[in-house]
Amino acid sequence: MRVLLGVILCTMVLLLPLRSCAAAMRPDLTITTIKQDPYTMSKGSQMEGYCMDLLSELAKKLDFKYNVHLVKDGSYGRQDETGAWNGMIGEVVRKEADLAIAPLTLTAAREKVVGMTKPFMQTGISILLRKDISEEAGIFDFLNAFSVETWVGILAAYLGTAISICVVARLSPCEWSQPQTEENSFTFSHSLWYTAGALTLQGAGPHPKALSGRIICCTWWLFGLVLLACYFSNLSTFQGSDSNQLMVKGFEDLANQQGIEYGTLSGSSTLAFFKNSNNPTYRRIYEHMERAKSFVSSMDEGVRRAKEGNFAFIGESVSLDLVAARHCELVRVHEVIGMRGYSIAGTLGSPMLKNLSVAILELSEAGELAYLRSKWWASSCMADAAKASPLQPHSLKGMFLVLALGLGLGVLLAVLELTTKSRSNAREQRKSYCTVLSDELSQRLRTTATNKKRSQETADKDKA
Repeated sequence: MRVLLGVILCTMVLLLPLRSCAAAMRPDLTITTIKQDPYTMSKGSQMEGYCMDLLSELAKKLDFKYNVHLVKDGSYGRQDETGAWNGMIGEVVRKEADLAIAPLTLTAAREKVVGMTKPFMQTGISILLRKDISEEAGIFDFLNAFSVETWVGILAAYLGTAISICVVARLSPCEWSQPQTEENSFTFSHSLWYTAGALTLQGAGPHPKALSGRIICCTWWLFGLVLLACYFSNLSTFQGSDSNQLMVKGFEDLANQQGIEYGTLSGSSTLAFFKNSNNPTYRRIYEHMERAKSFVSSMDEGVRRAKEGNFAFIGESVSLDLVAARHCELVRVHEVIGMRGYSIAGTLGSPMLKNLSVAILELSEAGELAYLRSKWWASSCMADAAKASPLQPHSLKGMFLVLALGLGLGVLLAVLELTTKSRSNAREQRKSYCTVLSDELSQRLRTTATNKKRSQETADKDKA
């Protein structure tokens, strides 16, 4: 036992210097950054933000220590006329910092003087504007509450109900007791009118007297009540939703309209993109901004003008996403152009850049970058109501089924009423049941021309 304890103690004594050497071998990196919400922000004597969380995750993966300081001249990095670089890029070039971590755009000019990792965030150019800048209401917008398929289903249900009422009114002896002398009041045209009146909650008598006809009418009334409730509810949601289609859905719409002014930051890379583009649409946007002098001097000014309305602010999509998350009346359009990436800059030829790129890819594949994005771009707005959409037929399938059952039950009762009367008449007249039923059907299903002829004869007798 003493020998075993001695071996363990000797092993621990031998390993302690090795651990001290490993800790001493951990690189101590100097990191330069710039203060920008939400990438890097001050919190007392410490700094926090997306870039600081990303740096912490990278340090855990690659096992390095670091010291962070803010860039002295408060600049990202631009080359002057003499070829010298300022800002964070300049500090890395002069080896005043080992790494620069910030929303640094990966460009060809920067790639020549510093090493850049794989992008940790993708961005581009998009448009910010007020949510309530929407298209003018169309003439037939009241039809948008239901989808085309639903309207077709309602029309089919309407015609089916009218036909069922017409057929039941002819078959049922309780509704039309004397087909030889009486005229059937429920013609097909009257059935259409009666069904339409019931759908609009208006009376259009006469009403059916037979049980079969009343069952069909009650089912149709129930269907109409539910249908109207769904229509007005969905129409109200559709018209009151803030998610109306924006008048400006992209840069093509922006260039083709004259009602909304638009602009971008003066002297920004976004402006340079439009200025140097050969795309006709982007050139028209630049020429309009140059002609109207609609540039803004700061991001805050662009946001303020967008909030005031009738102004679209063009900027980097990730920055506009942050603005839209904090100003609930603003929204960023879906189209993004000029895609570019934010990367970490390091000393040209540094072997650590390869490891950083691999670590960034691993964090992306593990969902860590998406988590950090959702953490620092969290919206302070209340959740918007679900986007209004036309009501689909499957939403009313229960009512369509009830209506179909009601129509079927009504027709079945009318047939039973007719067969019961035919069986009774067959016994009284001592005729074949089939003969009596056939005569009843032929009398009740006679053509409209015969009814018109009878009506004319009755009118002639009245005149005589």
